[in-house]
This record gives sequence, C-alpha cells and structure tokens, in this order.
Amino acid sequence: MNISPDNSNCPFCHLEEGRIFFSSGLVKGIWDTYPLNPGHALLIPNRHIARWFDITTAEQTALAAAIEQAKTAIEEKYSPEGFNIGFNDQKAAGQTVPHLHIHVIPRYAGDVPDPRGGIRNIIPARAAYWEDKV
Repeated sequence: MNISPDNSNCPFCHLEEGRIFFSSGLVKGIWDTYPLNPGHALLIPNRHIARWFDITTAEQTALAAAIEQAKTAIEEKYSPEGFNIGFNDQKAAGQTVPHLHIHVIPRYAGDVPDPRGGIRNIIPARAAYWEDKV
C-alpha cells in the first residue's frame, strides 16, 4: 500500500483533542469513532506511516507499551471482561486507513453469542477449528 507523504486527508493526523486519552512522544491513544464495543480504542503512531513493518523499533516499543495505557483507561471507564487486540496490515488484511493503528477492543460477556475463535473470526468459515476435534 503506497501512501502519499501528504497527510492532509488522514483522519489520524488531524484529531479533535477530546478523542485523545493518551499521548507520548511517539504514539497517541484515541477513542474509536465507530466503536465495536463501548471503550474501543485505537493506538496510533504520531508519524504518518501505514505499516507495522515500516515503523521504527522505538515506535513498535511505544505502541506495545501503549496497549497497557489503553487497557487501564478502558478498565477505569468501562469494566470489560476481556480484550481483542490487533491491527490490519495492508488492503488484503482489511486496512482502510493508510495510517497504522492498533485496535484495543474491550469484550463483554454476551456481546456475541459465542466468542470462541476470537480473532480467528476474521475468516468465519475457518474460525471454529475445534469442531473437527470433537
């Protein structure tokens, strides 16, 4: 995925202050505009860059550490019972905004009928791997 150095239309480069709940020199945490569940947060490098594989080691470390910051902020406000954490890297993986962002999605008992498979449900027909083992 090629990105233009012009980030004038990037929704993550031009944020409303009220969305930001965490900020450091390299990353920020924001509340998702279209949350999958209450407390859905995004962790974003300050530098406009599309892929995990193109960020610096310092940015990777800062993003990993920010997961704990997001977890704490979400737990204080929403009291979830679990989390899904991940990102989409490039169009084939579902990336629609060409600025890297990690989703921290709080999960609650009963938010879906059967949460087994978790992240594997990105390809639903392959999610229930345990059914062949029963």
